[in-house]
Amino acid sequence: MSTAHPPQVVIVGGGIAGLAAAFFLADAPVAVTVLEGSPRLGGKLSVSELAGAAVDEGAEALLAVRPEGTGLIQAVGLGGQLATPGTTVARIWSRQQMRPLPRRQVMGVPADLGDLAGSQLLSAAGLARAREDLLLPATERAGDVAVASYVAARFGQEVVDRLVDPLLGGVYAGRADQLSFEATLPALAAESGRHAALSEAAAALLPPGPPAPAGPAPAAAMFTTLTGGLGSLPAAVAAASGVRVRTSAMARELARTPAGWRLTFGSAHDPGYLDADAVVLAVPAAPAGRLLASAGGAGGAAAELAGIGYASMVIVTLAYPAGRFPQPPGGSGYLVPAVDGHPVKAVTFSSVKWPHLQHAAPGLVFVRCSLGRVGEEALLQRDDADLAGLAAADLAAATGVRGQPAAARVTRWGGALPQYTVGHLGRVARIRAAVAGQPGLAVCGAAYDGLGIPACIGTAREAAGQVLAYLRGRDRAPVAGRAADAGQ
Repeated sequence: MSTAHPPQVVIVGGGIAGLAAAFFLADAPVAVTVLEGSPRLGGKLSVSELAGAAVDEGAEALLAVRPEGTGLIQAVGLGGQLATPGTTVARIWSRQQMRPLPRRQVMGVPADLGDLAGSQLLSAAGLARAREDLLLPATERAGDVAVASYVAARFGQEVVDRLVDPLLGGVYAGRADQLSFEATLPALAAESGRHAALSEAAAALLPPGPPAPAGPAPAAAMFTTLTGGLGSLPAAVAAASGVRVRTSAMARELARTPAGWRLTFGSAHDPGYLDADAVVLAVPAAPAGRLLASAGGAGGAAAELAGIGYASMVIVTLAYPAGRFPQPPGGSGYLVPAVDGHPVKAVTFSSVKWPHLQHAAPGLVFVRCSLGRVGEEALLQRDDADLAGLAAADLAAATGVRGQPAAARVTRWGGALPQYTVGHLGRVARIRAAVAGQPGLAVCGAAYDGLGIPACIGTAREAAGQVLAYLRGRDRAPVAGRAADAGQ
């Protein structure tokens, strides 16, 4: 590729996936522009001050065991802010009782039925039904199935309602009777083919031996965050990449040209245009589908993207004086089964989970309440004061906290979480196959291979590698850059 007139790459979407793709392209001989439709960068990552502390409004943790997230954090100079949780011990508020979350489980699927019994989460009848997993013949599975149908066939519905659904709901804001077993629990789905009992398959994925005792998290914790908030990561990635960024620049149309692609962006009455040699679509499924439909040749991908639904949610963050709790909050938080009918689905005691918040605001306990599952759109249409009141009331019922919070913040995330419903992996494969037929085009983001930050960054590296491989092949010149190995 000529460095005098480097190829132009446009990334549509300024969330963490789009910004990571820009970062991975930054050392290559290409000129990169990021178009973000909203006034700010970061997508579902956002941080703001509450009661004197920087507290995340969106995602507040990432998997430390996957290198993509921590690697990018180190690369952009934020490694010194990585924080270790004070505890990872979680509970379930079920039938108005706080119960320990069984430690030997995979997304709620029990790996140790004795451990499950000790949690006292199930009724006697529910526990007896769960034990049948060890006696039943293997459950045949022809292709992908809903998590609930397969798990209930092994353990009964109570395990689904009291364990699996709360955990899946906490991640996807979805429901186990709709979510794909193969997409949401891929390792367990693969391992289940080698065991008759699903509990044995789950156990095979965990370290052997008894569960670790409750208490502080080990040094090598599964999750991490940034002391300045994960919402500070997007700006750091954008600054480190040094690429051109345009906010409030909504991409409206994508069209093929003889030399590559043309993007139309901005308002309908005053549009702007960008010509590109290659384009990365790092936006949710619906806008990606609309752009691909306008491009014409990738209509199959557009149709498949239309099949990916999204769930909306609300994060209510409350700050209480520590003395308002009858006893200090224990553990990192708790989950709530949907069958119990509470508006709050998950609670994180943020200043217990992340000790740096205790230092930032001594004497306060920050509590993060998540509301909203698929099908609960009417709940989320209530005003901020109502939602904050609902969250506070649920919290008081579960913990006994007294009085009103010293500060409250309501953050709405409309259409935030893609739903990996049955058949998701096949849908994604067809999307990628259709996009691959369009030279110089790639997709990335949460709609494909995982909702977490590391998964989004992984798709960004792959998309950047695809773009560089295309440009390298087109111009028959070597390409160097952070993503060069991703095209191999």
